[in-house]
Amino acid sequence: MRLITDSGDNIGLVRAEAAFGLADEAGLDLVEVSPGQIPVCKIMDHGRAKFEAQKKAAKARKKQKVVEIKEIKLRPNIDQHDYEVKMRAVSKFLGTGDKVKLTIRFRGREMAHQELGMQLLHKVRDETAEVAKVEFLPKMEGRQMTMVIAPLQVK
Repeated sequence: MRLITDSGDNIGLVRAEAAFGLADEAGLDLVEVSPGQIPVCKIMDHGRAKFEAQKKAAKARKKQKVVEIKEIKLRPNIDQHDYEVKMRAVSKFLGTGDKVKLTIRFRGREMAHQELGMQLLHKVRDETAEVAKVEFLPKMEGRQMTMVIAPLQVK
């Protein structure tokens, strides 16, 4: 096997018994780093290496942002002020890096005018074009029309 010391020096090819002896002499563990035709082993403190790997993984998890999908529910004949309030919520969600699912629910005779819902979703798409991209195009699912938009850059 190819042996590497705890300081990173490459000793070269040695027998397994000699490698175990050197590791025991140093008071450390012999860890197989890379299996293969000629395995590569390193003399190291395995418990400490494992602990440091866990700390590094925890630090990476702490820094990452979990993207959530926020839902905004609309009606096909929404009033202008109500629409503006919903759009402020959409821009706030997009600003924090979350995806936004826009849902339009049709009730009763509104089902005959699905083009109003499509026009509303296209209006939202056009207004948020500089800060968001459409991830899922508008589509009907039963009595609901949905569209998902995502921010252009995640913060």
